[in-house]
Amino acid sequence: MSIFRRPDYTSEATQFIEQLKEQKPTLEAEQLAGRALLWDKKVDRSAQEEYREGRVAQNPYVYQTNNQ
Repeated sequence: MSIFRRPDYTSEATQFIEQLKEQKPTLEAEQLAGRALLWDKKVDRSAQEEYREGRVAQNPYVYQTNNQ
């Protein structure tokens, strides 16, 4: 062990998270389940390509009402 080595530092936020995980061991599984509800979705590539092909180009001046 080096004489220059400092003691391991853990921030208050890290200590809080570790304490929370000890108190509630199912926390990470609940977080993953919540993430799966909104973010972890299968992407249908063919439908996505059809949406891109069907997109209409936007006019350069969106709020201009006359069609020139």
